[in-house]
Amino acid sequence: MMVAIPLVVLAVALVILGFNTLMTGMPVTPGMDFAGGTAVTVFTDDTLEEIAAAFAGYPLIDVESGINDGKYLKFGPMDDDRFRALSASIIERYPDAKIDQIGAAFGETLQSQAAIALAFSFILMAIVVFLVFRTLVPSVAIILSAFSDIAIAAALMNVFSIPLTLATTAGLLMLIGYSVDSDILLTNRVLKRQGSIADKMSGAFTTGFIMTSTAIAAAIAMWVVALLGQVEVIFQISSVILLGLAADLMNTWMLNAGILHWYLEGREAR
Repeated sequence: MMVAIPLVVLAVALVILGFNTLMTGMPVTPGMDFAGGTAVTVFTDDTLEEIAAAFAGYPLIDVESGINDGKYLKFGPMDDDRFRALSASIIERYPDAKIDQIGAAFGETLQSQAAIALAFSFILMAIVVFLVFRTLVPSVAIILSAFSDIAIAAALMNVFSIPLTLATTAGLLMLIGYSVDSDILLTNRVLKRQGSIADKMSGAFTTGFIMTSTAIAAAIAMWVVALLGQVEVIFQISSVILLGLAADLMNTWMLNAGILHWYLEGREAR
């Protein structure tokens, strides 16, 4: 019964990721870093509506406000002629504007590199887990819990419209470490300490919950500071970490703990 709930949540997350793959070609909607586009920073008193109206003829995705009258414009991919026309129009209206372009081909290269980094990190984590515990069921439980954390976090990124960028990829990479931390603590204490299963899990829960709660509190503080300071990179990273840590509480203490409980009861019976 403990294992059923997180497995259902994981199944829903995989459905969301699969549907998004059919729609966009990627499990998580790619941001400008991976899809390509143009980012523009201007400092002006113009309203967001005035800026949007001025560049309505171009593939404008979003206009955001920042500190000190800063405005951030995001444009989708466009050909070279249209990009030059856009740049001329921006410089004419805002001479001090900062314009950064990411080509579609370069974005595809970043996509493949990010996928390799995630896969390589996850595989190395799995190898280390198997080398440490050398037991199939507990090791698989840790890896399944970590995979579920990342899958649920990625699905929630689609739900909350958080794009996949270099920043959010870094957040997902950090989750690989965060997610196995409490799982390894739980597995190590339950397998290697003496006493009843319930007592060992209770002791592991006290320590593990404090660890995860501390990480969540730090991520919340980072999220609030980034939100108030309009620091988009830190905001995206902290958002992904918060989503993943929330999933980790469920996966560690229901999924992983449930599998371990079943495994230890079977071992004692044998």
